[in-house]
Amino acid sequence: MSNESTSAPNFIRNQIRDEVEAGRVDTVVTRFPPEPNGFLHIGHAKSICLNFGVAEQFDGACHLRFDDTNPAKEEQAYIDAIKEDVSWLGFQWSGGVRYASDYFDQLYAWAQHLVREDKAYVDDLSPDEIREYRGTLTEPGRPSPYRDRSADENLDLLERMRAGEFAEGEKVLRAKIDMASPNINLRDPILYRIRHARHHQTGDKWKIYPSYDFAHGQSDAIEGVTHSLCTLEFEDHRPLYEWFIENLPVPSTPRQIEFARLNLNYTLTSKRKLKLLVEEEIVDGWDDPRLPTISGMRRRGYTPTSIRKFCEMIGVTRADGGLVDIAMLYHAIRTDLEDNAPRAMCVLNPLKVVLTNVEASHEEVYEVPGHPARDDMETRRLPFTRELWIDRDDFMEEPPKKFFRLAPGQEVRLRNSYVIRCDEVIKDDAGEVAELRCSVDFDTLGKNPEGRKVKGVIHWVSAAHGVPVEVRLYDNLFTVEQPDKDRDADFLEHLNHESLVTVQGIGEPSLATAKPEERFQFERVGYFCADRHASREGRLVFNRTVGLKDSWAKIQKKG
Repeated sequence: MSNESTSAPNFIRNQIRDEVEAGRVDTVVTRFPPEPNGFLHIGHAKSICLNFGVAEQFDGACHLRFDDTNPAKEEQAYIDAIKEDVSWLGFQWSGGVRYASDYFDQLYAWAQHLVREDKAYVDDLSPDEIREYRGTLTEPGRPSPYRDRSADENLDLLERMRAGEFAEGEKVLRAKIDMASPNINLRDPILYRIRHARHHQTGDKWKIYPSYDFAHGQSDAIEGVTHSLCTLEFEDHRPLYEWFIENLPVPSTPRQIEFARLNLNYTLTSKRKLKLLVEEEIVDGWDDPRLPTISGMRRRGYTPTSIRKFCEMIGVTRADGGLVDIAMLYHAIRTDLEDNAPRAMCVLNPLKVVLTNVEASHEEVYEVPGHPARDDMETRRLPFTRELWIDRDDFMEEPPKKFFRLAPGQEVRLRNSYVIRCDEVIKDDAGEVAELRCSVDFDTLGKNPEGRKVKGVIHWVSAAHGVPVEVRLYDNLFTVEQPDKDRDADFLEHLNHESLVTVQGIGEPSLATAKPEERFQFERVGYFCADRHASREGRLVFNRTVGLKDSWAKIQKKG
């Protein structure tokens, strides 16, 4: 891939470089802090590549820390999947896996500190009342009637909250900041809520759990994080992040920097909506190849290299760059597989060809390259016999001009083999083409026929040696660029009901030994990946990763 197609701005990398060169930062420490309430998606991949990437570039460290402050929505299965995704992308976190729950005791002690400093209080308002008192973007909030409780009373109530004495929603702990602030996040934000839920790490120890805003910055400070990198929706939370750092005896002072999130067309990255697709069984689990989850992209055939390259191509900016064309993602994987995927022939829509001037017992075996430009790949053995399968799309009874494939009386070359001519078309009782009778020009193996040009080349498989395969043709899950743009409409109305088409094909013999997640270029068809679930069950199923045509590369050339 050329430098022109991969170079993209990364203001955070440039900013950190300036800080390191100026001596303002000794060791760069970043963190990737996912919530374990779903699987990671392509938007998370951008954050992973950024956080781990800058740590690698500046010989620093990147922590993997789970933001596990809401046990009702969290599962160990999500934790395991997230760790696997980060490792699969090629990154290794510094030290052991960390959890916000590792710091629950310290966070609680700091909550008590704020209470003693008259900077936090226990509030009895209901959730609806809190929203009402908070005001709007144009109107200031009103102080809670419980805002002026004494420190001793608040400490007592907080301890009783922790002990599980109160029901969920009955009380919360709030910071005492500014109910008239133009930034609603500073209007006495909630620090602790009551949750009678068993936690996957701490068990039943806690009956109250910290908010994201209270846990996040303090966890960064405890870990010595220097740069807390997050997407732009947290920009309005930065003053609160800084308020906590300034008003607590934290051991370090991390700095929050925001960047634009990834918005990919024809794609959803809302974890809530992805979860709905999974739970309603609209898709086949979190790793369905139509989903933008990292595990789904992996199952579809994406490589870690291609995802990392894509994230490099889109860059990191402060400004919202709008929708990224999914064709750019396809370009990244297509470029990787063009260089690295072994070739194979597979007929997706089989049509029988009988070579009438070939003996029934005749068999030749061609030794052909595994990849046209890779001497390090194993060769493939292609048996050639009297009966073959070709793709039905490569034959037309009444072809238009410039149809350089098979037609009555027309010649075509079988890839890696001879030139054949269609002499007879056999139809079934319904009038459909059932079989072609063709003849071979035996003087055309590895050379052009005498006195005539044959422009067409088609792929084929021996009928005697081909292996049956199931091929899943995946396409975009949605029919519109922004399926959730209209908040008043149901995004499910935009589902592409042709996003998965399954066909029964015939593959060349080399495909019989395909390993789980092994990727191939099916010549003249596209790039495909052996489905890991089916492979473990002993079935040959291939998922289409992407087609051969590269629309994004063409656009770049025109530009």
